[in-house]
Amino acid sequence: MNRKYPNMFTRIGIDDEAVYERISTCFETIFSDPEENFFHETDPDSACMVDTGNIDARTEGMSYGMMMCVQMDRKDLFDRLWQFSKRYMYQEDGKYTGYFAWSVDLNGKHNFEGPAPDGEEYFAMALFMAAARWGNGDGIFDYDAQAKDILRHCLHQDELVPGGRAMWDPDNHLIRFVPEADYSDPSYHLPHFYQVFAERADEADRGFWKQAAEDSRAYIALSAHPKTGMCAEYAAYDGTPIFRFHKNFGFYSDAYRVAMNIALDTLWFGRRDETAAVATQLQDFFHGISAEDYMAYQIDGTPTDVPAMHPVAITATLAAASIASDSPYAEDYLRTFWNTPMRKGERRYYDNCLYFFCLMMLGGFYQVY
Repeated sequence: MNRKYPNMFTRIGIDDEAVYERISTCFETIFSDPEENFFHETDPDSACMVDTGNIDARTEGMSYGMMMCVQMDRKDLFDRLWQFSKRYMYQEDGKYTGYFAWSVDLNGKHNFEGPAPDGEEYFAMALFMAAARWGNGDGIFDYDAQAKDILRHCLHQDELVPGGRAMWDPDNHLIRFVPEADYSDPSYHLPHFYQVFAERADEADRGFWKQAAEDSRAYIALSAHPKTGMCAEYAAYDGTPIFRFHKNFGFYSDAYRVAMNIALDTLWFGRRDETAAVATQLQDFFHGISAEDYMAYQIDGTPTDVPAMHPVAITATLAAASIASDSPYAEDYLRTFWNTPMRKGERRYYDNCLYFFCLMMLGGFYQVY
């Protein structure tokens, strides 16, 4: 694989060969290690990514797995994940027609009928990249057509399906937490994806996606605390935290991805001062706190007595923030991440997905195809 972007690890003396060897090892661990993989073969032609903490398959993990495979040029694995997604998660009728059930058992039985929009946006991006890297096939393997159809439903469900609701608010261009919600999840905001959608989605929708990219960058900055850079897991359209599942803290599992998203947006499409400030504030706040001491936090930095469920994910995403950050501690985070092994055991799924993505982007190997 050829590196397209800067290798940030050279700042701590790690060369391209060592980085790519680590990336390859990480990929093999996720997909084939006898003890630690979470790639699960189901039918002869399909497979799923297992959330090892909940023992289900989620659109989040399925689409993450597809993105990993297109980055690593593994069309065989990509197609098996996509086959499972279309066979067991895709909705053929009802108000969610064209969307994907966000959680299913490993046998394909739906745990929930509704979608989680972060799955749809990752599906679409992975499919566009597959089309560019491998070309289109027939049926569900016409990747470009499949990606466009997903995004068409995301924006026009109200028009396409009786009783349906779009995943993006048509007025403010912000992604909803779920279609029924009139609020967002800051970690769902992927302006770097929307900038690609503005070139490859249905022509009539390209202006929407271009504006969505800019509005999402502004929303990330708006929802981040002005001193700590922390975003809540869920937030109103004005950036105010919403406490949906946890009453006394906001910076928790979903929210860790904001730093990673800022980093990849910066890598692909350049620095924005308002999001670089968020990355800087996060690194400044967490400097001196060890992974063993990571907790759930209020976004002003007040710790709670609830330990962080995914400390390796925090370590990885704080390192990724070095791509955008002006913090004097950026190299410390790179060094800490490089010396942190992948997570093992029950909760390894989420941590190791973010670990892989952050490793790819910091090494300069996470590409737009």
